[in-house]
Amino acid sequence: MLKINKVFIITCFLFVQFSLFAQNNTNSPYTRYGYGELGNKSFGAGRAMGGIGYGLRSSKQINPMNPASYSAIDTMTFLFDFGVYGQLSWFDDGTNKQKNKNGNVEYIALQFPITNRLAMSAGILPFSYVGYDFNHVETVEGETFVNNFTGKGGLNDIYAGLSMDIWKKRLSVGANVGYLFGSVTHSSLLSFPSSTSALGIEKKQEIKVNDLKLDLGIQYTHPLSKTEQMTFGLAYTPSNKLNTKVYNSVLEGSVLTIDTLSNSVFDIPASYGFGLSYVKQNKLTAGLDFLYEEWDKATFGDETDLFNNRYRVAGGIEFIPGYMERSFFKRIRYRAGVHYGNSYQKVNANTLGTNDNGYDDYGASIGFGLPLIDNRSFLNLSFEYMRIKPQARSMIDEQYFKITVNYTFNEQWFYKFKLK
Repeated sequence: MLKINKVFIITCFLFVQFSLFAQNNTNSPYTRYGYGELGNKSFGAGRAMGGIGYGLRSSKQINPMNPASYSAIDTMTFLFDFGVYGQLSWFDDGTNKQKNKNGNVEYIALQFPITNRLAMSAGILPFSYVGYDFNHVETVEGETFVNNFTGKGGLNDIYAGLSMDIWKKRLSVGANVGYLFGSVTHSSLLSFPSSTSALGIEKKQEIKVNDLKLDLGIQYTHPLSKTEQMTFGLAYTPSNKLNTKVYNSVLEGSVLTIDTLSNSVFDIPASYGFGLSYVKQNKLTAGLDFLYEEWDKATFGDETDLFNNRYRVAGGIEFIPGYMERSFFKRIRYRAGVHYGNSYQKVNANTLGTNDNGYDDYGASIGFGLPLIDNRSFLNLSFEYMRIKPQARSMIDEQYFKITVNYTFNEQWFYKFKLK
């Protein structure tokens, strides 16, 4: 087995620290609702192919979207994967326009075989992001008041998963056990700029989460020829009542009131994912995904009817012009994809002037898998454009351009060299 370079270990550690504590992930006002913007669990190739993964099965990529995929890894291989991103966002409320930049380390993961039928993966993923800062101004009977809303934080998912081939090269099952943790803070400051006597009121709520979650998956691969195959994948996450603590505080003038709640109910919903892929070995991969989440059954802070059921449809393709060619450009993996879905959030009428509306999101992506010297490890680049289309004209219109850089380290750590 190869020895791990010390610099490599230090780099991994730093990336984990940045992933846990950095907060510069989003500026969307819609992250005020629920758990915020939900994270994307798609890595590498899948990210540039519209964010697919339920039906993808590869020995060269980690795919936590479906834990059944881990057993596809070669028995002599160790995979290490991390991703970073940069994002440019545009916001338009019909009167004002704003532009923001964000960037962060997004995930880190590893995968390795245990036996020729059993493999393991572990890593840390984003579950949700919260980050916003906006004002709401109103004038009532000649009195002007300003409500400033700010939020930060997010939830992370540390997972460890196993996958087993039940029917070699045909049927596999897998499961991830995750530890969901983190905190989300929402604040509002009510001020009266036209009055010298009215006291400002600041309200703050911090939600801390620490609990386990479970992801299950299954994949079936059907050979079409010696070089072609179809894979069907299913993934399921059961609903869960989270272990949470809520810290509420109200500051009115110089009077501070603090309240801690330990029994409030916060749910994550049941989630169902289905995907299929067609693979022509070392030439072409095409896939389609569908996701459905039962958010309307979820309770958030003891309140119900706060969310919409969420769905997402995505499709993508990868093409390799010449896998064994000397030309670098022919060995590049060219990728593209599209996706469409809806929001799980219902937007409150008191802050954005709407009536429990949500939004639809759709986008397109392209990307490249750049093979490194050994033709095993890859530097993956993806470029994604996404549009947030509100269901009401009074809501804020958002657009994103996102660049993701993903490095997949593929090494034969278990290969034994023979001396002659």
